[in-house]
Amino acid sequence: MKKLYTYLLSFLLLIPSIGIGQIIISDPTFPTEDKPVTITFDASLGTAGLKDYTGDVYAHTGVITDKSTSTSDWKYAPTWGDNSEKYKLTSLGNNKWQLSITPSIREYYGVTSGEKILKMAFVFRSADNSKEGKGDGGTDIFVDISEGGLNVEFAKPVDNTIFGKNESVLITANSEASDNLELLIDGVSMTSTSSTQLNYSYTPNAAGNHQLIAVATASGEEARDTVNIVLREDTPAATKPAGIKDGINYIDDNTVTLSLYAPNKEYVFVIGDFNGWNYDNNYQMNKDGDYFWITLDNLTAGKEYIFQYVIDGDIKIADPYADKLLDPWNDQYISSTTYPNLIPYPADKTSEIASVFQTAQTTYTWSDAQFTPPSKEDLVVYELHVRDFTSAGDIKTVKDTLDYLERLGVNAIELMPFNEFEGNDSWGYNPSFYFAPDKAYGTKNDYKAFIDECHSRGIAVYMDMVLNHTYGQSPFLRMYFDGSKPTADNPWYNVTSNFENPDAQWGYDINHTSTATQKLVDRINTYWMNEYHIDGFRFDFTKGFSNTPHSNTTDPWGGQYDPQRIEILKRMSTAIWNVKSNAVVIFEHLSDNDEEKELAAHGIMLWGNANHEYSEASMGYSSDFSWYSWKERQWVGPKLVNYMESHDEERMMYRNLTYGASLGNYNVTNLNTALSRVETAAAFFFTVPGPKMVWQFEELGYDVSIDENGRVGKKPIHWEYQDDPNRKRLYEVFSALIKLKKEEVAFESEDFTLNTNNVLKRIEINHSDMDVRVIGNFDLKLRSIDPNFSKTGTWYDYFTGQAIAVTDVNAFIDLKAGEYHIYTTKQLSIPDVKSAPVASNITVSGTFREDETLTASYTFTDLNNDPEGSSIYKWYRADDANGTNETVISGADQLSYTLVRADRGNFIRFSVTPVAQAGELLQGDIVYSTYSEEITYSTGINDILNKELRLYPNPVRDILHLENLKQVNKLQLFDLSGKAIIAVTMPNESADLNINHLTTGTYILIFEMEDGSKLSKKIVKQ
Repeated sequence: MKKLYTYLLSFLLLIPSIGIGQIIISDPTFPTEDKPVTITFDASLGTAGLKDYTGDVYAHTGVITDKSTSTSDWKYAPTWGDNSEKYKLTSLGNNKWQLSITPSIREYYGVTSGEKILKMAFVFRSADNSKEGKGDGGTDIFVDISEGGLNVEFAKPVDNTIFGKNESVLITANSEASDNLELLIDGVSMTSTSSTQLNYSYTPNAAGNHQLIAVATASGEEARDTVNIVLREDTPAATKPAGIKDGINYIDDNTVTLSLYAPNKEYVFVIGDFNGWNYDNNYQMNKDGDYFWITLDNLTAGKEYIFQYVIDGDIKIADPYADKLLDPWNDQYISSTTYPNLIPYPADKTSEIASVFQTAQTTYTWSDAQFTPPSKEDLVVYELHVRDFTSAGDIKTVKDTLDYLERLGVNAIELMPFNEFEGNDSWGYNPSFYFAPDKAYGTKNDYKAFIDECHSRGIAVYMDMVLNHTYGQSPFLRMYFDGSKPTADNPWYNVTSNFENPDAQWGYDINHTSTATQKLVDRINTYWMNEYHIDGFRFDFTKGFSNTPHSNTTDPWGGQYDPQRIEILKRMSTAIWNVKSNAVVIFEHLSDNDEEKELAAHGIMLWGNANHEYSEASMGYSSDFSWYSWKERQWVGPKLVNYMESHDEERMMYRNLTYGASLGNYNVTNLNTALSRVETAAAFFFTVPGPKMVWQFEELGYDVSIDENGRVGKKPIHWEYQDDPNRKRLYEVFSALIKLKKEEVAFESEDFTLNTNNVLKRIEINHSDMDVRVIGNFDLKLRSIDPNFSKTGTWYDYFTGQAIAVTDVNAFIDLKAGEYHIYTTKQLSIPDVKSAPVASNITVSGTFREDETLTASYTFTDLNNDPEGSSIYKWYRADDANGTNETVISGADQLSYTLVRADRGNFIRFSVTPVAQAGELLQGDIVYSTYSEEITYSTGINDILNKELRLYPNPVRDILHLENLKQVNKLQLFDLSGKAIIAVTMPNESADLNINHLTTGTYILIFEMEDGSKLSKKIVKQ
């Protein structure tokens, strides 16, 4: 599947299409698979993305065969962006381009024998892929493959072209292998020719539908092609009934009034199930100023009707305000489980997206009348993407996970955009229709049931809304679009973006200074609050809500103060609050502080991207959290919605595991260490007064990069993370911190300070209910911190419940790498957080000398009161006290260890990994003792000679045995004259000297010691 679009140039008899010129012409007109063909592409027609383009143009082309599952299932197409010479078009000038397909269609595409070619498929593009030429509405282009023999088709007009009164119609029909070509109009023969091309000028004399038939004959055979044209009446003028709003208006169970705002348009037809999809003058809409309207009656109550508008004969759109759309390209991929009984798209009747209305719908019964939204100060928002949150990828299954989110403690869910977007697989920032929930996630009632259930649990639901831009499918765009950009008379769009920076441009830019846009924006927001009980919005890229130019050199991201933008955003927010006074309005603004400060003072909440600073601290690098205090920004009240992760940021755990720092045995890239660092960051995140946001699965340490499968691509879902005790602990810590934030009024205090500009960080909160101190060590080694307690007396550790007596408010506290504590002056209930066992107070006792036995001891503690199991012991040997060339001593796995010769001159330490007998977190972090002093020789030299050295037999006849030569490097045997007879370098602690060859007498054995000294012994040879 190359593109999920279908555009048929073969003029299907039953499909009402729109009168346009031919985007491509094939020569011959009826190409066969065994012959070459020349394709001429007119870049000024269709989606004219290549209009007036002068660079190289390439065809992305394939074929539809009898093995294709649909017209979107291209075969034998190159990789997108393939600039091979065979795909390059030749410019003919005047927006015409030509492609030669030789030596035959089958050979050009490399289609295997036995596979039947039905169509050639095309999308034309610039060499850098930035511009595309497609069919009308952004669809792919197809050319039928002929089987040869007698053929005929109309080149013009296109089927169902609409003409005005007295308008001349130029008719052209082409045939192949014909003896005679005849034209019939409404059954009457008008002209004929023996040529294979017929041209005729026709002026209809009556309004309505007229049928054109081209008949080609040869040797008794006949081929026909039929098109219909419509001669429309003058646009009827009539006053729109009072109370009718844009879109679908349900009058009663059998009547609907449709209204379309379309200034500068001449006429509009409605086609659909109710009129057999025919262009009928009875279904030409009435015109009232800039509005077109029509009332449809005699409808069947409860029946779903599919319909479209056709504007000025060449623009076909669905109703922009419809709450249900049918998509000819993407609906086929929506499962019946996600959307049961989805009415099929009428592919044999029309093309393009169609809208649906249904009278006598069953109204959803809400049960959330008693719901009270959470206070804005205590908000903990959970940002969620339906596609990547559950394997089913639908809103019903998300509803089934609410127990998990309720246990976590969040009190608001922010759903990434779920109004209709282009395609089924998307982040949703490519909106197409603003009043319909996307069917890829479920039905209208599925969404409502989800929101209703959230409310029953005290959880608000916010909608991520994209009003900065749309892409090509939006009907508001397509009504006024020249094929490459909005036209100047588009009521809702700018012709071009006001950002010079291409990275700050997406799709087509909406004009927020327009009255029509402001009316539309208010209608959108009101609709979702009233119809779906949405509690608020997060608005995407609100810096774009202005027509102030932004230079790519001086203001590429639009951060500078913009009074026009301020006015637009305040107006929109006030309009929301006029509908729902407690609605939450959140902006992704990320602008200069003076502008955000003013918006906050108006009651707007703003995203605070803290990802970089918290990630840096978590990885073990320098950072400062102070900018994530609304007080530091001098705002009026806590309107800053901070987040450590969002959909748009790299995941902290991925960074920890990939780029985390290390020092000695402490390594942030270790999974459990990385999780503990996120835990510490969270302690300094949730405790900063003000609203917070969490990205999905952040609470489980999700560690898949944002760039996996492409930035916006589908990500693996890891619910099994809950089975990992260390990840589950992170979830429990998040839950405990969220509970603390929501339930303790001290975390609404305005008397707080962040001292977070170095690796030792501290948050100070003072409040009449209780004072709080949060301390943490983001370094990679043990550090001491001044907690700066506000008073002496008893303080309590939140996570352990341990009481500490503070007599000196500035007495330093030792913190291990990554360790943190939250101390309060009020005793709180101890959170249910599973803890791993901890080993502390490690000591090694004994004499650090060869042959001596060292004994290790430590304190085992487990906050869950689980008894100790088989803890893991190890001993290590290193060159120095810094751990150079450290190795684990094989076989040394007990609490005691006897030093051996290999330890001499080295340094020794011990480690314990605490293990509990039971519990979810059985194994704690490994803990090390300090290094010993240098290991010395076991005894003095005289002791070696007098006590340990064994030399026997003496007198000796043959073999002299020597043992316990622990400090001997070399030994030599001399006779009494001083002559050296034997010299031996000691490879180990024993040796055998064969002196059978020596004469009887007395000899001297000299021992050269490791310290350079020499010792002697007399040997008697028998």
